[in-house]
Amino acid sequence: MSLRKILLAATVLALPVAANAQPISGLYVGAGAGVNLRQESDATLSNNMLGPRNGTAEFNYGYVGVISLGYGFGNGVRAEIEGSYRHNEVDDVSGFGLAGNARSLGSATTYGVMANALYDFDLGPGSFVTPYVGVGAGYQWVDNDIRGNVSAPGTVRIDGTDGRFAYQAIVGAAFPIAQVPGLAITTEYRFMGTLDNEVDARRDFSARGTAEQDNMNHSLLIGLRYAFGVTPPPPVVAPVAPPAAAPQVARTYLVFFDFDRADLTDRARQIIGEAATNSQSVGTTRIEVSGHADRSGTPQYNQRLSERRAAAVAAELERRGVPRAAMAIQAFGESRPLVPTADGVREPQNRRVEIVLR
Repeated sequence: MSLRKILLAATVLALPVAANAQPISGLYVGAGAGVNLRQESDATLSNNMLGPRNGTAEFNYGYVGVISLGYGFGNGVRAEIEGSYRHNEVDDVSGFGLAGNARSLGSATTYGVMANALYDFDLGPGSFVTPYVGVGAGYQWVDNDIRGNVSAPGTVRIDGTDGRFAYQAIVGAAFPIAQVPGLAITTEYRFMGTLDNEVDARRDFSARGTAEQDNMNHSLLIGLRYAFGVTPPPPVVAPVAPPAAAPQVARTYLVFFDFDRADLTDRARQIIGEAATNSQSVGTTRIEVSGHADRSGTPQYNQRLSERRAAAVAAELERRGVPRAAMAIQAFGESRPLVPTADGVREPQNRRVEIVLR
């Protein structure tokens, strides 16, 4: 499987379940598995009989598994302890003074413990991924069983286990899973190497010595990580619209009359009906009915005309259910004009009855 296909698979797995990324604060555990490529290994075979022999061992793609226990400090910094296991089968062995290479067998296994320091990059609100980088140091054991030129004249075998200081670099990304707070899918690339190993070696089944070889590994992993104590975000509550304000009810109504008339027009009856209806909805305790006239006649005549107009409006209110006892009926003639005019001027807005709800 190519590196490109592995990265593509990790992205496809993560996208449907991605949630907003948050820095880890507290204890977490993780595990991952994937593909390991052990780099071509150079080795030097030494013995007392033949002298130094240089050669290489090439490996097929193998597998890798890691488990980790860590702690996040809430600011992007994390520290963890990791256990890892890598295994690769031998593909080819060459050099070491061998005349030919009829067949190569064997494997190499690397396992041990690492201490890692990592940093998560916060991409801001709304991001569904957290990239991270890290470095690590620890101790790894390398178990070699490498055989070259099997069943042919001139053979070499590198066999044994040796522990050495190890180091690694990590580049990865975490994709939080919305349905499980604290859980995330991780994808990583790791480079891990050790100081040169020194193990038993022999040539032609008799010449024994030691082999010193390097150990470099490139790993691609997909895993899961769970951070303890992560609480789900509170549900988004839709804002509640405030109750609609009750419509404002008018408390003053003007009923207008034709010139020198006290009978009600259709529009006047409509206005009086609104006043009668609203007087019951606003808790009215008193209704003032005040008649007025313009200045086109004598003051005495206009006083009597305003009284007739007030009486006509009061009668219509009573007909619409307003008790006469609730009304205060009064007339002002031409003394309180709505629009001030000279004496003898006809003014339509002064020929009126005012209804006031108290």
